[in-house]
Amino acid sequence: MHCPYCRHTDSRVVDTRAADDGGSIRRRRQCSKCNSRFTTVESTSLNVIKRSGTSEPFSRAKVISGVRKACHGRPVTEDDLAQLAQLVEENIRLSGSAEVDAHDIGLAILAPLRELDVVAYLRFASVYQSFNSLEDFEASIAELRTLASEPLES
Repeated sequence: MHCPYCRHTDSRVVDTRAADDGGSIRRRRQCSKCNSRFTTVESTSLNVIKRSGTSEPFSRAKVISGVRKACHGRPVTEDDLAQLAQLVEENIRLSGSAEVDAHDIGLAILAPLRELDVVAYLRFASVYQSFNSLEDFEASIAELRTLASEPLES
């Protein structure tokens, strides 16, 4: 780490704290040459491999944007969408992989969206899973009915 003031390469960590709900680490450093203090932020990267093979950083905003379309006209708030996106990111990070396939993100969205709003879930699933017929919708609705009739685990 170079000191931003004198460009010296040696510094010591004075303080370390978690930032962004534990998603990154904030470190206060002090240069051993000029004694200036500066802050660094360390975070893990999560990249998405798209169908085209290209890679880009994971974006909660893209998750929210995609789900927002399915939630149009439904009683779903922006806070609900933000919580869903955070949950999706947390679930993906739990896999421990630095790269995740875009398809896996879609799969990670389905379960929390089903809990949030079943109509939005059906809309999202119909596009994401490429429903081609009325039977695809009927099968998905039958599955939702089965899940709704199962007793909750305590």
